[in-house]
Amino acid sequence: MFTHVTAAAILGIPLPRRFEGTPRLHVTTVGVDQALRVRGAVGHRARKGTIRTTQSRGVRLSTPADTFVALSTMLTLEELIIAGDALVGWLGWATLDELARAVGRRRGKRGVVKLRLALEEIRQGSRSPGETRTRLALVRSGLPQPALNHDVIVDDRWIACVDLAYPEARVAIEYESDLHRTDPATFRKDLTRGEHLKHEDWWLVRATADDLGRGLDRFVQRIRRLLEVGYNARHDHRFATLR
Repeated sequence: MFTHVTAAAILGIPLPRRFEGTPRLHVTTVGVDQALRVRGAVGHRARKGTIRTTQSRGVRLSTPADTFVALSTMLTLEELIIAGDALVGWLGWATLDELARAVGRRRGKRGVVKLRLALEEIRQGSRSPGETRTRLALVRSGLPQPALNHDVIVDDRWIACVDLAYPEARVAIEYESDLHRTDPATFRKDLTRGEHLKHEDWWLVRATADDLGRGLDRFVQRIRRLLEVGYNARHDHRFATLR
């Protein structure tokens, strides 16, 4: 069966760019047979009962949960969390319980510690790798866990759905990928959402890849300041005279 990054690509699990266009296929043999040794393939071997199979696009591959487990030997912890967020989130290929059971079958094997750490940080609700990276950056910097894809509702009226939010402080965070810049419809939608949130006295912070890289400290400090003000309601002007 196809496994590891080959199965992940078939399932649509987001992978780091270093695996894009890789010509080698990862194939796992189950049972007593030797691992496959042919040109263009990376052979693996697994004991019977430790890995499950499924069919997708006419080929045999490891189940989404077992694919997640196999990726632990090839991905960093953050990359593994992104894969897990995708599986239990926007892809909908697995539940958190299914991932946990697959990790349980990995007991004593390489990568199990990383898998257990990843399980602690995987969350339902994320809709993109950028959203997951933003959440991890905030939480690992000591900020509270944000709500994911939060619907802002004011007086029973739906205002907007935002990537991450701290509702009590009325702080919304949107991760801006290149699509937000290059697609005119998405760009206009973003502007409209921002104006609607502003009207309800919500702050909208737009995060980019730079904010999660060299600008991380400044980004986190900005969110922290907004939360301090927001939790004290000092920026609430909803009932003030229009200016």
